[in-house]
Amino acid sequence: MAAMSDAPASTSASTPAAAPATAPGFDDMTRDIADVPAVEVITTVAVHLMSAAAVNLGLAESGEQHKDLDEARKLIQALAGLVTAGATEISSFHAAPLRDGLKSLQLAFREASLVPDEPGQGPGEKFTGPVYG
Repeated sequence: MAAMSDAPASTSASTPAAAPATAPGFDDMTRDIADVPAVEVITTVAVHLMSAAAVNLGLAESGEQHKDLDEARKLIQALAGLVTAGATEISSFHAAPLRDGLKSLQLAFREASLVPDEPGQGPGEKFTGPVYG
């Protein structure tokens, strides 16, 4: 029995298995921000702003639980500035869907507001002009 205690312990469920030789390391799965094209950075930021605004408009799965029109207004305003300023830099191919998403959020904001803003006074409309349904 004493000989068994000197033997190396076998691999158990709590010991991680050795990674296959072909598994990429963390450094291989990340990329330097300098390697990311500007259009990708701009569109990614725009999508994050859109998603956050949608949640704050109560359009997410949890709906009314996260509704905060003050926060949504700020996010839509920032999105409008980004889309308007970045549109000439990222081409119509990338800017058109961002403009469509922005307009949808602006209309959803107007619909969600108890006292809707006048056309031209809603979030982001100083950048986009009045938004009509």
